[in-house]
Amino acid sequence: MNDSDLEKRLKAARVPARDEDYWESFPRLVLAQLRAGSAKGPVAPRWLPRLAWGNGIAFACLMIGFAIGHWHGRVAKDDPYALLQNGKLLREVFTLFPNRVRAIVQDEHGVQLVLADQQDMPVSTPIYVHICDGKQCWSLVTFSGQELEIAGQKVTILSDALGSVIVTGTRFAWSSGLPAGESRGLKIEARNLDSITL
Repeated sequence: MNDSDLEKRLKAARVPARDEDYWESFPRLVLAQLRAGSAKGPVAPRWLPRLAWGNGIAFACLMIGFAIGHWHGRVAKDDPYALLQNGKLLREVFTLFPNRVRAIVQDEHGVQLVLADQQDMPVSTPIYVHICDGKQCWSLVTFSGQELEIAGQKVTILSDALGSVIVTGTRFAWSSGLPAGESRGLKIEARNLDSITL
């Protein structure tokens, strides 16, 4: 079909028989449908963002579990808390969550990763702390200035300019620079992990 055939067919076509009211209301109907269509626009399903967040969190947990499980087999069996002293494992976790790791805490229930809400953690030397209260032990890797819930109380971990680690709680203050190794019934061991570079 060429242009002249198409033009002949269009001229031969008849306008559908409609009454006067139809043709008067036709423009308003078209405008109403256009407005309704543009207001809605393409809408993503409500479950899509939740699914994306859920998959992201599940993937992160899977990766952490894999990393910890992978390196747990290489940790000495006589020291269950040696896992958090593994430099390669710590670097992998810090790489997975850049500037978000507040602490990695290990107790008799397992390992817990404590993340900041945003990527605003300052870059500093990680600190290893091991605390025992006689019945339970906690091992953690954190950074100077972090406040965590350990041994049933809020504990603040600090590092001074001389490289000493200071652990303070509501009822005690301990420093690795002082000779005493116990504070209010807690046995504490702490040191900077200078070998871990972020």
